Amino acid sequence: MVHGKHSRLRGWEKCLLFGIGFALLTASWLTGQQKALAEQMVRLHVIARSDAEEDQAEKLRVRDAVLEEVEPWLEGAESQEEAMAILVQRLPELARVGAEIVREGVAVTASLEEDVWFPTKEYEDFALPAGRYTALRITLGEGEGRNWWCVVFPPLCLGSVSETVAERAGNFSGDQVRLITGENEGYVVKFKAMELWDEFNSWLETERG
Repeated sequence: MVHGKHSRLRGWEKCLLFGIGFALLTASWLTGQQKALAEQMVRLHVIARSDAEEDQAEKLRVRDAVLEEVEPWLEGAESQEEAMAILVQRLPELARVGAEIVREGVAVTASLEEDVWFPTKEYEDFALPAGRYTALRITLGEGEGRNWWCVVFPPLCLGSVSETVAERAGNFSGDQVRLITGENEGYVVKFKAMELWDEFNSWLETERG
């Protein structure tokens, strides 16, 4: 009887270790995939002045205006570096675009920032894993309201409804397109698992520090 109990325990331990190992391998693979995606794109991050209805409506109007303004600028860009160089030069223009939409007295700032954390985000026809990305950030007023984010390069949030993600994705590989469009079943669940894993690692670092 004792031998049987130990055997069951060893079997349970093996299953647990296998599960942990598989989770680690999956998280490691997804982290690599996220970093590869991040090196090819520029996210858009529009932050509202507050959560008030009027401020949130302004945020969406600014978003639409910024997307419309940026689209022709980036048509010829073939890499993240080229897109960033174009956007850096145009930041004052983007701030002016936003200022023309918001109410008088509300400041608008535009910046291009690297290493910005984004959670897992699911859109209509694709999803992006949590991680750190380069971001075009438009902040309205104090920037204390709910935000909106998507992608300005490649133009995943700019293409016509008739275009597929693959057609808008520029230099993404076939595997990368399949990853973000869900052809790999359960991709959002995997992204969420990776996000939880990152949060757990951050917690461990905090506890050790």
